[in-house]
Amino acid sequence: MSTQAPPRIVGHADPTPVELAVVVGVTADRDPESYVAFTFFRPGGGARLWYAWTEGGHALGDRLDELALAVGLDAADWLHIGDRHHRIEYRGRIRIETIPLRAALADVQAGERCLEDRRHGLQRVLDFAAVRTGRTGPVSLPRWVGYGPTLVNRTTAIHAAPEIR
Repeated sequence: MSTQAPPRIVGHADPTPVELAVVVGVTADRDPESYVAFTFFRPGGGARLWYAWTEGGHALGDRLDELALAVGLDAADWLHIGDRHHRIEYRGRIRIETIPLRAALADVQAGERCLEDRRHGLQRVLDFAAVRTGRTGPVSLPRWVGYGPTLVNRTTAIHAAPEIR
């Protein structure tokens, strides 16, 4: 009689394939025209970021970003608009933030802006970080960060998953 040993689960030095599988699986369950940001927290500290877009999200996100930049929205407005519409969930050490881009676009088109006290709060955080790192703080807030792949991929060193259909 032969006994078969149970399969061994072996860790892999490159987490990319596993993270990509999670991103593709989670994003497939989201509504069309959504932006999905993933934060994979590491057991020893640090994190890896991935961004993904559901069907139609690439084009709509880029259109939203173009309009936001054209009307002069900045990082505080980006935070404010995202906070108005996002849904955040956790799966173990994975943080998943989903933003419906139609709702964000409607805010940009309607002229929605960050409240001044929050805008000043963000400036104070940036100034504090500059002092802590021995740098000079920004004179004004950074520009709109972006929800479309063109701007997001240009401004961050992240992993971007393909558009999920």
